[in-house]
Order: sequence, then C-alpha cells, then structure tokens
Amino acid sequence: MPVVVVESPAKAKTIEKYLGSDYRVLASFGHVRDLPPKDGSVDTDHDFDMKWEVAADSRKHLAAIKAALKDDQTLILATDPDREGEAISWHLLEALAPALKKGAEVSRVTFNAITKTAVTEAMGKPRQIDQPLVDAYLARRALDYLVGFKLSPVLWRKLPGAKSAGRVQSVCLRLIVDREMEIEAFKAREYWSVHAHLATPGGEEYDASLVSLAGKKLERFDLATADQAAMALSAVVSRDLKVASVAAKPASRNPWPPFMTSTLQQEASRKMGMGAKACMSAAQRLYEAGLITYMRTDGIDMAPEAVMAARDAIKAKFGENYLPKSPRMYKNKAKNAQEAHECIRPTDMMLSPDRLKVTADDQRKLYDLIWKRTIASQMEAARMERTTVEIDSPDGQVGLRATGQVMLFDGFLRVYDQGRDDDEGEDSARLPAIAQGEAATLVAAAFDEELAKARDKVAETPAAPKGQRAAPGLLTDEAARAAARQHFTQPPPRYTEATLVKRMEELGIGRPSTYASIVTTIQDREYVRKDKNRLIAEDKGRLVTIFLLKYFPRYVSYDFTADLETELDEISAGDRLWREVLSRFWKDFSKALEGTSELRITEVLDAIDEALAPHLYPPRADGGDPRECPLCGQGRLNLKTARSGGAFIGCTNYPECRYTRPLSSPDGEAPVGDRVLGEDAGDVISLKTGRFGPYVQRGEATEEAPKPPRASIPKGWDAASLDLAQALMLLNLPRLIGPHPEDGQPIETNIGRYGPYVKHGSKYANIADVDEVFTIGMNRAVEVLAQKQTRGRAAAAAPLRELGDHPDGGPIQIMNGKYGPYVKWAKVNATLPRDVTPEDLTVEQALELIAAKAAKSPAKAKKPAAKKPAAKKPAAKKAAAKSAAKATKATKATKAKPDDA
Repeated sequence: MPVVVVESPAKAKTIEKYLGSDYRVLASFGHVRDLPPKDGSVDTDHDFDMKWEVAADSRKHLAAIKAALKDDQTLILATDPDREGEAISWHLLEALAPALKKGAEVSRVTFNAITKTAVTEAMGKPRQIDQPLVDAYLARRALDYLVGFKLSPVLWRKLPGAKSAGRVQSVCLRLIVDREMEIEAFKAREYWSVHAHLATPGGEEYDASLVSLAGKKLERFDLATADQAAMALSAVVSRDLKVASVAAKPASRNPWPPFMTSTLQQEASRKMGMGAKACMSAAQRLYEAGLITYMRTDGIDMAPEAVMAARDAIKAKFGENYLPKSPRMYKNKAKNAQEAHECIRPTDMMLSPDRLKVTADDQRKLYDLIWKRTIASQMEAARMERTTVEIDSPDGQVGLRATGQVMLFDGFLRVYDQGRDDDEGEDSARLPAIAQGEAATLVAAAFDEELAKARDKVAETPAAPKGQRAAPGLLTDEAARAAARQHFTQPPPRYTEATLVKRMEELGIGRPSTYASIVTTIQDREYVRKDKNRLIAEDKGRLVTIFLLKYFPRYVSYDFTADLETELDEISAGDRLWREVLSRFWKDFSKALEGTSELRITEVLDAIDEALAPHLYPPRADGGDPRECPLCGQGRLNLKTARSGGAFIGCTNYPECRYTRPLSSPDGEAPVGDRVLGEDAGDVISLKTGRFGPYVQRGEATEEAPKPPRASIPKGWDAASLDLAQALMLLNLPRLIGPHPEDGQPIETNIGRYGPYVKHGSKYANIADVDEVFTIGMNRAVEVLAQKQTRGRAAAAAPLRELGDHPDGGPIQIMNGKYGPYVKWAKVNATLPRDVTPEDLTVEQALELIAAKAAKSPAKAKKPAAKKPAAKKPAAKKAAAKSAAKATKATKATKAKPDDA
C-alpha cells in the first residue's frame, strides 16, 4: 500500500483515519536532517555546499519508512504547507533516496486543514516538491548558521558572559534594549486637566472637560503647574455655563479580519496571558486534531466555502440581522502569494466552543478565541451614535466638552471585540438627552469621594489656594463641583510578547514560523526576562546589543534584516538564486568579522562604555563631572563585567574604593560602598560592596586571615540604613536556639543560599521571614521541623494526580518535586514544561514526555517487573526492553522545527 509521511504521530493518526486501510501513514517526527552544530557545515569556499547529518533519534523513524517502502514504492510526502514543510519533504526524499528503486513514484501533497474533505482532495492533486521553496529554506538555514557559528565565537572571545548571536534574534533583542533605554532616558513632564460635573435642567448628570480658556484652545501642556490649574478651576466655577451645541453623528465599526499567526499570538497574549510558544503549541494540537486550519500563515483570506459556512452559522445562531448582505472579503497582506495560506479558522463553523470535546484548557480557550474571531469577521458592523456637546460661558472665556456614544446595534461585538494594547482606547461614556441652549449646572459634592481617597494616602493635607481644597495631585473648589487633576507624561511601555510580535511584523522582521522561537530564544539565553508579562532587557542583552551596534551595525539594522527577508521571499517565488544571495551576504559579513580579529577585551569594554556614556553617566544636577565617583570623590566610574556575564559600574580606585551600582540604574539609590559601622571586641565592623552585592565584614583581610568573617545582606534589608547591631546579628550566625527536647542535638538558625532556615542535625526546614532567624524560639523551631518532616512524607506518598496506566503497565502519576511538578512512570521521571500545569496535563502529553525522557535514558524505560518463574527472568527482561522501545517509538514527541534564531 502507498506510504504517506507526515511530521507528527498525532497528525498521522488523524490522516490515517480519513484515508483508511488503503494507505500506510507514518511520522517523520519533524526534521530528519540538519546541519551538524560545528564549524564547516556550510562551506563558504565551495559555493555554500551544505553538509547534512541525520539526527540520531531520526534514524529509527527513517528505518520504519524504508521498511514500509519495501512493500510499495509509492511515497507520498504530506508535510505542512509552508516553506518549512516543503523542506522536511525535501530532506525526507534525500534521506530515503537509497531505498527508492528505479520507477518509484514520489509525490507531494498539501492540505490547509486536516479534514476528510481536505485530505481526500489533496490526494487527488499530487505535485512534485517545489524547489524554489526549498531554495528559500536552504538560504535561510545557511544564513542563520553563518551568523550563529561565525558571530557567536566573536562574542565569546570579546565579551565575557555573552552566549550567542542570531540573524533575527539579535535584531529582536535590539528592539527590547532600545525600548528599555528610551524608558530610562525618559523625563516625565507635568500637566493638569480640569473637569466639571454638570446637570441638565431635568437633573440628569454628566461629565465635561475644559478645552478652552480665555478664548484660546487648550493644548496638553498649557496648564503645566498647580497654580495655572487653580486659576483655570476658579475660572470654571465662577461662571454660568450653557450648552452651545449638540452634535450627534452616526458611526460604525467593522469587524477585525480573521487570524493569521502574528495576530493570533498577539490576541492570545492580550486576553489569556499566553506566550507565543504556548500559543503555537496549543494551535498545533488543534490543527493536528482537525479542528482548525494550518496555524503558520501570513494570510487573512478565507476559502469561499468557509465564508458561506460562517454565514450559515451566523444566521443559525444569531439571526439574519447579524448577517451582512454580501460576504466580507479581506485582502491578503502576504508579500509572497506563493507562500500565502488561508487564515486560521475552525474547520467546522457550526462547532461552537461549548460543543468542543477537548479537555486541555489551553486548547479550549484558544479554539474559543479562533471561532469567535472567525465568526465575527463575517458579521454585520456595529452601529452607534457618537455625541459631542460643547458648553461655554456667556463671555466666551471658558469652554468645556462632553463626549459619549450610544450603541444602536451591537453587530459583531455581540460575539467578539479585539483586546487593546497600552496606547489604545476609546471613549464609550453614555450621555443623557441634552438640548442646545439649555443651562449646564455645576453639581455640588461631585468630587468629594475622590478628594477623600486622595487625602487618605498621606498624613498631611497639602495647602490649597483660597476657595479651594487640595489633596496630592488633585484640586477642587470648596463645593467640589469641579476638579483639576495632575498628570505626568508616561514613558513608552515595555514590550509584551504580543506587542513585540506586532512590532516585528510591522518592520518586516521574521516570518510566521519564527516569531515564537525568536521570543523564546532571547529569554532562554537570559538576554531578556519576563516580569508581569513585560519583556525587560538584562545587562547581558544590553552588552550584546551595544557590541553588535558598535562592530556589526549593518547586521542588527531593522531595514537590512527586513530587506533580507524580502530577498528570501523572492527566492521562494523563483525570482532570485539562493546562492547569489548568500554570496553577496557573505562577502560583506566576512569582512566585518575580520575587522574584529585584533580587538582586545579592554578595548571592547572601553568602546561600549563610550557608546553608553550618555545613558550611563547623565549630567549631574550640580554640574559636576558625571564620571566622578560619588563615594570617594577621587576615582572615575567606568564599565566593568563580571564572570557571570553581567555588567556594573565601578570605581577605578578599586580596591581602595568599592563603590558599584547596577548598569541599568544611572540615577539609582544612594551609593553603597565601604563604610565603617563601628567596633566590636576590637574589630572594625564595616559595610562593603562586592561582585554579588553588599555585605558586612569583621576586621580586614591580612596574610594570616585572607578571608575575614563576612555575611551577605539579606534580601529585603536596606544596606544604606544598616547599623552596627544588625551587622553583628548577621556576623554571629548561625544562631544556636538550644538542644532538641527529644534527642538533645542542637537546633540552630541561619540564612543560606535558599533563604532562612532551621537546622536540627542533618534536617533542614525553611522559614518564611528573615527576621525570624534572630527571634525564633524552641517551641516554634520544633514545630517547623515537624511540619517539614510531615510534608516530606506526604509528598512521597501522595501524587498530585493519577493519570491512569501506561500501555506497558504501571501507573502514570504527576508528582511534586524539588524543581517543580513531574510525570512519573516506573523509573522514568519527566519534568513538566513551563507552560503546562499539572491540572491541564493529558495522558497523551504525559506519554510523549515519558517517551522523550526514556529515549535519553533507555535503561530506566523498562515496564514494571511482573512476577514470573525464575527460569523466565531473562526473557521477561528482554520483553520489557522491547516493549519500552516500542512505546518510545510510538509516543515520542515531534521534534520542534528549527525556527529562525
């Protein structure tokens, strides 16, 4: 029977169900070949000849495909319908060539959705491998290899602690570093706004804002101080006001287009806090289950039959009022039509999220998002009425404005509305019926509650001008009818994964298949950390970026990277030759590499220090030298690097002066450096700052005692306000509490690498509060130790979840370990991925994790021993090993595609 090859076992299982017993469907488990991770895999001296290597894990998958081809020499390559999928098919054909006899039939089929109709139609339209798409893959892979394996060693040699560089990864990192430096260089600017609470003659209330004063339109910074705001406030409350005009205009909002890869990742981040990697993982599983169309796409168009199916679903679920007269058509944004695919949509429009039979929470939520966006994209527009009310004083000195809108028909908003980023928003206040010429009366006590809350935050109420009341950032008149609010301009927000992907898409950097891996890579390499969903550049990331900008500016240029992406698209369209693109790139890139060969580390640091000088050493308020050490007044500040790869600012007068401050805080706290705290038993007790932060020390280093007693300052303690008593408490650790009442062994407390703890013999128990180290008594210490022992036994006895039995026997359990939850089967322990919680883990996912772990440690992958006669033991062991190997083969997770990094 014909052999059909796809990437993953899940996809193979679904397709085999549609094709029936006439076909044999096997999985390649992703890419079967790649460039060996060593220098020379791309031969720049021989027309960029590429040396491919079959991965060790892929050999058994290829062997299974070759074995199947012995029965039938008909090979159908059905990998994903994009550049990467075409490359996997090409690799498979190259690797299987020795097993194909003369006259063998090899064809390529693609489908945008794994449904019976789509798969059946695709099998009836076979084609050959698209060589231009393969060429584009070869060019991209070679480019990424050359940058990674030629530029990364330069970083290792010239910049201690740097890990690697990547063609697109480094440009993405630059975006985050540039934004961080914008934030740090930002200077907030004060401004005020004035607001009034008004009422119609009928007593209905509404809010209005001051928009003109003394006959002049107010700009944002016209009220720049509290005094100016107080004058404007007085002008408003001292005048009669009336409605000058009421303008009501109809407006409409059209729905958003259906999802493509980048917009799906953005919306999953906004609405669910889901990272790009987790989003694509969940989407991959939905696609392989036949629930959605292919999820790596830059297209937003929808197949005609899908549009009609969406319209039928809208009519059935919401009625004809929500159905536009004609289908909505969305223009595809893809630059290369050859690679453009359909949007990401459900394969069955009538399968609403409430009917979805999927247990994984992330998949259910993502399907809900995709279904709603798709259905909404074909719904009627939302209709509303936007009203603007202009209010002024008879003398024309004061002008206010009230705005609002009324929803007349919700349209697509009944189903879905897109989330918003930091700089987006919309005024949706409701207004009462207001008539032109009527009086606008100020309402007393309207701002009393706001004033009271503002005053509760401070001990003392600030002074206010005569006839007004004040609170921090707020002024009102005596009757609280109007208020002036203080504002400060805000720095640009840090990127989230959603806004970063959006910005990369705007600049033309990367492609749908690469966004998730790029964002993940810069975090894995500790160039960037994620805090409350915001991406923050680490010192390592800053240094790498500045180094590249200094010595390789062209290769971290946004325009250059985008232009190279366009050239790759042109290769895939057959308009360029891939070796010519590589040749032109390599000619200039190799020269840039040669230019750094003689650089010394000190020279690099000086260059980076100079490049960062405006940021690291901003002008001082007193006009003094920004580089003068604020602690000793004699040394100068300069950039230093630690062995860990981090960076800091230190004094050139080291070791006499130990002043340091973080690289990212040029205006940081008061300097922390050497200072004497006092004396104890004839020893000087001093506070010092080292590579790993501030610490206290008894005495000074001598030849006899090169390492005097020291203690780090605990987290949460303020080094700047540390006194002698606190220092002695730290230096006198560990603290003896006394003998244990049961065995007489001493119990003591201390602060260790993992925080404060209580120790009894060889037993340790953590305590939550550092201060408790110095106050905890015997009863409390014994209680903490007993609780730790009880928790330890409970954790060993009870799993977090029981998932059922493994196909080879024995329970599959989720346990809680020292480094987080893990899956346990027999002797195999597989750590859960960061984006998977114990509650959401399915049996299928657990089997994949177990199989992947077992492949690395085959000796542990034996099924639980069964009771058998002694003579049968060797056979039992052999059968167990064979069965475990079979489970590994059947359930091993698909290898991730090597996305651009």
